[in-house]
Amino acid sequence: MARILYFSRDYTPHDHRFLSALGQTQHQVFYLRLEKSVYPLEKRPLPSQVEIVSWAGGMKPVALHYGLKLLTSLRQVIRKVKPDLIQAGPLQSAAFLVSLAGFQPLVSVSWGYDLLQDAQRNAINKWVTHYVLRHSAVMIGDCQTIRQLGVAYGMPDNRIITFPWGVDLNHFNPPADAKKEAQKETFTLLSSRAWEEIYGVEVIAEAFVRAARKYPGLRLVMLANGSLATPLRKIFQQGGVLERVAFPGQVNQEDLPGYYKLADVYVSASHSDGTSISLLEALACGCPVILSDIPGNREWITPGVQGWLFPDGDSEALAEIILQAAMYRSRLVQMRKAARQLAEQRADWSKNFQELLRAYEIALTAPSQ
Repeated sequence: MARILYFSRDYTPHDHRFLSALGQTQHQVFYLRLEKSVYPLEKRPLPSQVEIVSWAGGMKPVALHYGLKLLTSLRQVIRKVKPDLIQAGPLQSAAFLVSLAGFQPLVSVSWGYDLLQDAQRNAINKWVTHYVLRHSAVMIGDCQTIRQLGVAYGMPDNRIITFPWGVDLNHFNPPADAKKEAQKETFTLLSSRAWEEIYGVEVIAEAFVRAARKYPGLRLVMLANGSLATPLRKIFQQGGVLERVAFPGQVNQEDLPGYYKLADVYVSASHSDGTSISLLEALACGCPVILSDIPGNREWITPGVQGWLFPDGDSEALAEIILQAAMYRSRLVQMRKAARQLAEQRADWSKNFQELLRAYEIALTAPSQ
């Protein structure tokens, strides 16, 4: 049994997934939160087996000038908790603080965006990323694209553990009854990503307007919310399709599978992604997908098997694929089976979680940096 300090930027569904699984192990788990977002990202309580650590952070969004105070407080936490290992991410925030504190062994966690976007923003972020990985015993990431970037920033390939975070295949599962395609008058698209520029939601909106003009039965369900709410509604309003779009808002984990099961196709136009959990949820529910053709998505989808890929940012191409899916919906039956099969093969969190424990073993037995 080891004492594990789990240090993350906020409290998200991903953190809940990790902490719930860790709480079922023999390890003693402590949770440290760097900041608290204005809008809650995860409403489910922490597992009872996890002990929350009080410190100078975790109560509000973090600003740069808090750095020295947080570093001092983190060192106090380390002296008090006496962890055998710290798991920390993202790289440029939580993991960087642990590196500055001089603690080892560190299992650094790439959350995807920290290597895909943040590391490349400026020279300082590049230096920070190199620094963190030089001081990490192990790095974990969710796809080969992240692994390659980790190596590019100085992490030895043999100390990178790659596995999809995965989903609960019992919670996210296909509908009990197969849909009768020929009898349906409507064709429903589902988008579940946040309404932010990085996720390409405006591309989806523009594509839907194009496709809806040609297919009267087309419907769109847009979960979540975000800063692009006003321009999105404007696109739908000006396109004359606002009444054909549903906005359920932020849906809790308990109700989320129902939306995937009711959808004919899941759509994501994200401009940058590692392994998207939303994608894995859709696959697990047997929902065919239409995705932007970016490296993270190409690691999962074979066009024509589980769904389709379209050129990133191309709303016209997306509209054409939506129309193909709606007009030739008989092909979706086999795609549903293939989607679920892929999830069972590669996205089972109960199996993939064992890779995190393997990362711990490597870190705990690795020589000091």
